[in-house]
Amino acid sequence: MSTNLATSNAFENQVLVQLGQPLYNHSLDIIQVNVGLKCNQSCEHCHVSSSPSRKEMMDWSVMKKIIQVAKDVKCRLIDITGGAPELNPNLSKFIKILASQGQMIQVRTNLTVLLEPEQSTMIDVFCENKVKLVASLPCYLEENVDKQRGAGVYQASIKAIKLLNLAGYGTNPDLTLDLVYNPLGAFLPPDQTKLEEAYKKELWQRHQVTFNRLLTITNMAIGRFSTDLRKQSKSDKYRSMLSDSFNSGTVDKLMCLYQIEVDWDGNLYDCDFNLALRMRVNPEVPQNIKDFDLSKLLGRKIATASHCFGCTAGSGSSCSGALA
Repeated sequence: MSTNLATSNAFENQVLVQLGQPLYNHSLDIIQVNVGLKCNQSCEHCHVSSSPSRKEMMDWSVMKKIIQVAKDVKCRLIDITGGAPELNPNLSKFIKILASQGQMIQVRTNLTVLLEPEQSTMIDVFCENKVKLVASLPCYLEENVDKQRGAGVYQASIKAIKLLNLAGYGTNPDLTLDLVYNPLGAFLPPDQTKLEEAYKKELWQRHQVTFNRLLTITNMAIGRFSTDLRKQSKSDKYRSMLSDSFNSGTVDKLMCLYQIEVDWDGNLYDCDFNLALRMRVNPEVPQNIKDFDLSKLLGRKIATASHCFGCTAGSGSSCSGALA
């Protein structure tokens, strides 16, 4: 134990104290796919620093390999993220083929992209293939959203939610619409259940829109949020707060234990946060989807660093919301 503690990172040290061993993957229940970093927004909190100027984009050859792997592995969910995933020109075809082979599909949308003229049929594609949607809306107050995401984003987001509601999202059991809250500053999210109640009440009273669940996600000290922390001289304090708030009850629910992530070039990661830092899966296992080998990737040691404290702080945080 003492040798491991001397050579591993601070997060792994904490896990070793709790578990007596590092984190190891349990299953490939989820394949998360980052189809590119191009986005119609440039949000302050974006951990992958997406923007309209980013050129990274997954091509069809990588998508075809993911389709085959998903079929072979029989994973429960394909979780598609970006950037704005809708800006990948092959997204509709990707969704349709995955759905045809029985895959459950989830797309992470920023909502406003759905109002772009070239996206006029995307909601229909989502509906026809029963795609679960996870939509970013960091607050139910207009001034807070526009401060974090840009002028006019709140009203555009509400307009998009109304279109989704009209299509059956948030009301039809087959069409799930979850919203995502992330803090507007250097603090942990509040209680997810109580905040969901407030969101549902406020959004209905203000705009008569509805959704299924609210997911709370902690801001990771990476990407644009990390840059902003440094500018405010809050970086050390925020990182200390995350590590001091470590909750051992979150460890066995961490998303990295049950998934793998593929980037636009086919490279493999344990999660989207590791992708943002270009921390691939550990070097003893295949590094790219073209070399996919379930026997080697299943049970792999998870690559961790200090940013992982963001997932274990307080009630915990994952792409599916709070963990405890």
